[in-house]
Amino acid sequence: MSEDWVSKKLGLHPEDGRYDSGLEESVKSLQEEAELRLPSASDEGPRGSDSAPDAGDKECEAQDLERVDSTYGSVSLTESLPPTCLPPTEAPESSTQDSDQLEGLTYLSEEGDTLLHLSIIHSIPELSLYFISVAPKDVLDIQNDLYQSALHLAVYLGQVQVVEALVEKDVNLELQDRKGDTALHLACEKEHLDCAQILLRGPRGPQNLQMQNWKGLSCLHIATLRRNKALISLLLESGADVNSQEGTSGKTPLHLAVEMLDRSLLQHLLQHRPKVDAFMYNGCTPLHLAVGRKDAGLARLLCQAGADVLQRNREGDTPQDLAEGNNQLLAFLPFDDLKISGKPVVTSA
Repeated sequence: MSEDWVSKKLGLHPEDGRYDSGLEESVKSLQEEAELRLPSASDEGPRGSDSAPDAGDKECEAQDLERVDSTYGSVSLTESLPPTCLPPTEAPESSTQDSDQLEGLTYLSEEGDTLLHLSIIHSIPELSLYFISVAPKDVLDIQNDLYQSALHLAVYLGQVQVVEALVEKDVNLELQDRKGDTALHLACEKEHLDCAQILLRGPRGPQNLQMQNWKGLSCLHIATLRRNKALISLLLESGADVNSQEGTSGKTPLHLAVEMLDRSLLQHLLQHRPKVDAFMYNGCTPLHLAVGRKDAGLARLLCQAGADVLQRNREGDTPQDLAEGNNQLLAFLPFDDLKISGKPVVTSA
């Protein structure tokens, strides 16, 4: 590991004007200690990544957002931390080095990124893991100007080792970014199953799986929209509600599967015994949606699962009403006097 490896990898140089006058010394101090803990690191260091999450959005929207962790933006970063986060002071000769280390750990860029954020963005896992090992939990939970914590970025980029290290340090799993997404929302959106598994077995157990982002979607809704059956099963086994309604129109995962005309996904969800006649806010059941989309295959699956063909929505229409004139659909929605609450009574000869 060369003398300026950390600074070069993060793209931080004194002439950039992106950090205060003590940062260079702080980075060097961190580097020296990292060399003792990471003897296997090469002089060239690990490869960086050229991509960063939401780079375009970050430039356009960062100026309009207000930081939620404003206490970390003060001039004296050490004053804003609780006493338990401060380095030990028993050895007077090391107090300067400890102070420099804390200053480096709590450094914030112009975009509100800590050095941990930057090491994750630039794909330097050795440095990320070192920071996580020495930093207090309060520092690990810092959110940048896009409200992204280090955990958000590590999950977004699929850095499994970093995600696992952060979860083991008991970071806050329910922090939400500017879109209202938790790290688990991002794991479902990016279909990072391994990251989702780690997040769901945190030391305090999984987060509140009913949490919705600003679009009204829970993690289960996102996994359903991604048609990812493995993620759906993982979330349901971890306690997600198969009948949960998204916040805009009240659709359940069953409604979403019908809307996407995905029979395989619908069959998978039906195996988890959802409420087949769940209502949207307008009173429509999944069968209303299937008939409205003239999909006889979906209608058949729902009827076989016991869907009520006479259930009325807010406008007073039943699935039978919506199927009028469509003989293919009416074959699954027969007019039959032997029905109770819309369900046919099956008799044996």
